[in-house]
Amino acid sequence: MGNQSRLDPFFGSSIIFIICQALTFLVVSQVKAFIEANQIAVPQVSTGFAVLYFLGAVVVMGIILSLIPISILRLVLKALFAFLYSWGVFVFLGLYLPVIAAMLVATALGLIWFFQPRIWLHNLLLIFSLVSLGATLGPLFSPWAVSLLLGILSIYDLVAVGSGYMIWMVKQLALSETLPAFLIPRRLISWNMTFKEAGVTNLLNDEPIHRELSVLGGGDLGLPLVLITSVYFTYGFLSALIVAVFSFIGLFFAYFTQIYILKGKPLPALPPISLVAFIGFLIALWVI
Repeated sequence: MGNQSRLDPFFGSSIIFIICQALTFLVVSQVKAFIEANQIAVPQVSTGFAVLYFLGAVVVMGIILSLIPISILRLVLKALFAFLYSWGVFVFLGLYLPVIAAMLVATALGLIWFFQPRIWLHNLLLIFSLVSLGATLGPLFSPWAVSLLLGILSIYDLVAVGSGYMIWMVKQLALSETLPAFLIPRRLISWNMTFKEAGVTNLLNDEPIHRELSVLGGGDLGLPLVLITSVYFTYGFLSALIVAVFSFIGLFFAYFTQIYILKGKPLPALPPISLVAFIGFLIALWVI
């Protein structure tokens, strides 16, 4: 194996983030046009409800992973994730294809992932799922509510990573081959590997410099997509584009800090992405 650039994970994550953002703009324009054409009244959800729901899900997941052996959970979790990935693809394709066609493609991809979870397919399905989630949740929250939500979840992220709880959860989910995160291989050939071939179950056992895979949490990209969508619905395309650009800058700061300051140690990417995205939101309000 040849020498690998320490910035490889950033480039891979950057490509994924840009694809997520581009697809989000593509989808949200369709969703907004559909809502306006049908004069649908979109309800507003409170930030408090969203935070309680998220924290409740985290606690329940932690209890389940603690009490039930992974060997028993693996099949159930894989089926659940296959369903969620199929849902994400269905929502996305449903905007452009007949419902039956979108359902068939989504089901097929979910089943393929269930039986042969290759890294490129996992990342692709996670992209569709996060884009669909952003387009679904974004209209339900005001940009200020999403910003507050990101701030609260960023604090949780810092505490969870600092206490080791997040690392423990990642290890447990990796053992079940149901990691809700992007996997960024160092080598191009590894993108076509299955989870087992790539050693996903031993993901965090090696020293950072020796790891063949880097991890970027799905929430680190998915939650900023909710903000972009919310800003798009409230203030328009240009404001949302500014937030998207600043979100990407936040991703750069996250990797810069992890690589050059923390020397590869785990770092929650959501806090810097959220902070810089919020700065972009404020700038968009001031400029436009």
